Amino acid sequence: MDHSDETQVKQPVISNADAVSARVAPDGRKAFNRELSWLEFNRRVLDEAMDESLPVLERLKFLAIFSTNLDEFFMIRVSGLKEQIEEGVAELSPDGMTAAEQLREIGKRLRPMLKKQASYLKETVLPALSEASISIEPYSSLNVKDKKRLEKYFRDNLFPILTPQAVDSSHPFPYISNLSVNLGLFIEPVRQATQKNLKHLFRQKRFARIKLPPTVPRLIPISVKAQRFALLEEVIAANAADLFPNMKTGEGFLFRVTRDADIELREDEAGDLMRTLEVELRRRRFRFPVRLEVSADMPDKMLKYLTTGIGIDETDVYRIDGFVDIPDLMQLYSLDRPLLKDKPIPVVYPSVFSDKSIFDVIKRQDVLLHHPYHSFSVVSDFIAAAANDKDVQAIKMCLYRTGPDSPIVRSLIRASQQGKQVTALVELKARFDEENNIEWARRLENEGVHVVYGIHSLKTHSKVLLVVRREREKLARYVHIGTGNYNPSTAKLYTDIGLLTTDEDICVDVTNLFNFLTGYSQQDDYRKLLVAPLNLREQSVKLIRREIANKKAGRIARIIVKINSLTDDEIIDELYAASEAGVEIDLIVRGICSLRPGVKGMSENIRVRSIVGRFLEHSRVFYFANGGKPEDEEVYISSADWMHRNLDRRVEVAVPIRDEEIKRYAIDDLFGTYLKDNCNARVLRPDGTYKKVSAGSSTRFDSQMFFVGKDIAG
Repeated sequence: MDHSDETQVKQPVISNADAVSARVAPDGRKAFNRELSWLEFNRRVLDEAMDESLPVLERLKFLAIFSTNLDEFFMIRVSGLKEQIEEGVAELSPDGMTAAEQLREIGKRLRPMLKKQASYLKETVLPALSEASISIEPYSSLNVKDKKRLEKYFRDNLFPILTPQAVDSSHPFPYISNLSVNLGLFIEPVRQATQKNLKHLFRQKRFARIKLPPTVPRLIPISVKAQRFALLEEVIAANAADLFPNMKTGEGFLFRVTRDADIELREDEAGDLMRTLEVELRRRRFRFPVRLEVSADMPDKMLKYLTTGIGIDETDVYRIDGFVDIPDLMQLYSLDRPLLKDKPIPVVYPSVFSDKSIFDVIKRQDVLLHHPYHSFSVVSDFIAAAANDKDVQAIKMCLYRTGPDSPIVRSLIRASQQGKQVTALVELKARFDEENNIEWARRLENEGVHVVYGIHSLKTHSKVLLVVRREREKLARYVHIGTGNYNPSTAKLYTDIGLLTTDEDICVDVTNLFNFLTGYSQQDDYRKLLVAPLNLREQSVKLIRREIANKKAGRIARIIVKINSLTDDEIIDELYAASEAGVEIDLIVRGICSLRPGVKGMSENIRVRSIVGRFLEHSRVFYFANGGKPEDEEVYISSADWMHRNLDRRVEVAVPIRDEEIKRYAIDDLFGTYLKDNCNARVLRPDGTYKKVSAGSSTRFDSQMFFVGKDIAG
């Protein structure tokens, strides 16, 4: 078949009456609010933390993930809503809410969740840990010997690095850095100063702040062998007299500030993107506050002092009845207590690679990798083999999040040192990984790697690797395209899909893609790849509309999609149109889903479920029945979710699965498994709430555990 026939999805003829513009449910709401949908996702994380079937340290881990997720939510999403209010933006959300109304609803929904989290930690998780001989003991309950040991720890390890800051006319309210945990207390003199020139300093009660040093663990060992711990803040508070001699110190209360952390770069004004980003990262620490967390029993006088000094409204104050900054408790997860954690899963190194050259295997067949069940070291080994192979001429890859100590980056450096042409597209703007990526970019450049920072005004989010090798007097190309980052650490925790192939059409497309990324080529015609922002949106719409046309023609029409988030208005409208036409649609959406399923006359043929379990579901896979004949069915894996940012503001790639055996694996095993899950699945209802899928009298089926120990497809 001619390439041009395969490149684009054929556009079915659809009348204007069939096109979707503004479908609305009977109650007037077409879609769910994005921010509130995200909160419901985090509620599912909290539900996972309260699953009594999980080992106690795993439940603690989910409590920490819940809090870490919230930190990012406030730093990015809540700060964005506050900026809208500040700038007078009147645009309503898809469900008709102003920014101020969304903020109020966020607080209304979140406060009960935080109360539930704190209560479960205090009443269930910590007692369970204590039963397992892991205890966090109040300083006041310790015996004299233990207190003396901690006093010595304070003098040797804390006193020299603490900087108490009192506030008065000559000492303004200190800057409170983002996400730092602080101890607030009032101090007052116990006697008049004897030195005449100091008397004016010691006449009244003052507020003082002590920042808990981030370089010191929050849990101080009382006895390492017995796994007994005291809290850092309690050790400091008990010895506060050493920090304020001749002063009476009041009770200490914890507080923590969250600040806006969304970086906006004017790339058109940036002469040097890396330097501009470094400046913005330094400024990030001084952005405006969006949340103040305080100990629940903090007196109103101190709270008023903090809100005034920090410059935050009382509506943004969250009283925490228990431990402030739960992720600090993950220190306990590092303890050697295997019975209190999930059993490690056996990771498969695919048998197809046993005793064979990785190049020979990929040349012979496409290989689909399913992480974390298949070892990510296959990918690392492939890059290492390319670096060491004398016949490899060039390596090109996109690096979005690589981790702090990446064997992949080391392989790229080694390849460059051996004279190979190595190109690394490093996305400096990967949120919260900016500093790490700047460091890697500098190191790569210093080693002779050709480092590129991507396309102006776009983030490069695609996960693509190209290896060019000389074989029998000609050049052969090998490609890896994945749904997840080239990060061996997260590959153990996230479920992702990767394709290794030498398919000629795909290899040509990937070559052209890198020319587009590094040389600003005008390439916009790809044989097989769908590339955002060039044609991924357009082709996604055409694929959906083709299913509508097939349904109207009496052929089999079916859509199954597994993604992280679904918020794009145009795609949602197209799915509503497909539902109205009778197309059966199953969406497996881990996180945000703005689409309302199951609404009569709008989305009654759409079902949405979320899988939240041991691993973070991160793979994006798309299925279109296309009439139902096995040879015509289409499956794509992609780096992109169906979100406006992915389709219009990022460089993303979707690649078709062409190998028939791998395609059957995706349709039958992958989708079939996730749609059968009755352990980790929750179904989205038309009112926006999620209902846990119950096994009932059926056998429990855990989709994530189903894949454990299975070899590759293809």
